[in-house]
Amino acid sequence: MEHYTDARLEGFPPPRHPLLIVISGPSGVGKDAVLRRLKARGADFHFVVTATTRPPRPGERHGVDYYFVSTEEFQRMIAQGELMEWSIVYGDYKGVPVGPIRDALRRGQDVIMRIDVQGAAKVRALCPDAVLIFLMAESLEVLEHRLRERGTESGQDLQTRLEMMEKELARLPEFDYLVINREGALDETVDQILAIVAAEHLRVRHRKPCAALLRSPSQSAVQPVEHRADA
Repeated sequence: MEHYTDARLEGFPPPRHPLLIVISGPSGVGKDAVLRRLKARGADFHFVVTATTRPPRPGERHGVDYYFVSTEEFQRMIAQGELMEWSIVYGDYKGVPVGPIRDALRRGQDVIMRIDVQGAAKVRALCPDAVLIFLMAESLEVLEHRLRERGTESGQDLQTRLEMMEKELARLPEFDYLVINREGALDETVDQILAIVAAEHLRVRHRKPCAALLRSPSQSAVQPVEHRADA
């Protein structure tokens, strides 16, 4: 912490607490690309790896981009209380393992995760002072173009995602920040996210740590939250 010559400034800013940062937004907005660039630039975060039952897309690596698990293994994780939050997203299970998050927060490291919009609301319910960042393209039309260009969805799956975009955008007021991930401007997007995190650590009134996650499992197990993103 800074040491000030003016005694009236002593104690400000208050002791640093680690942040729980959520990157969210519609499909195709670039959440994974943003996290990869943050890693490449050496950002000092604990990057949460989500577990999923969907098959890997080209270039994705197990344990780096996602934990790719069977439905049976995912259901075991639910039963054992190993997930902070889980959902059924477009027919596949997705969930956030809680253990690594707890460990990172307890050692004072900021935690960053990418999660769908409905899941972000559930994280806020569990951790009211989480930092929620809504990632968006310049417009829904641009976002639709990106999804079609990605080519990983087709037919009814693509239509479902397009319909979901409107509902997700309507939940923007639930978030703390909006960052526009413009085409060809990934580093600008990353700069804005890093600026948000830096500003959060300079607040006179810091966000409170997530008590539900900092308690040890023996004291109080986190109850995983279920939602359906494709309902």
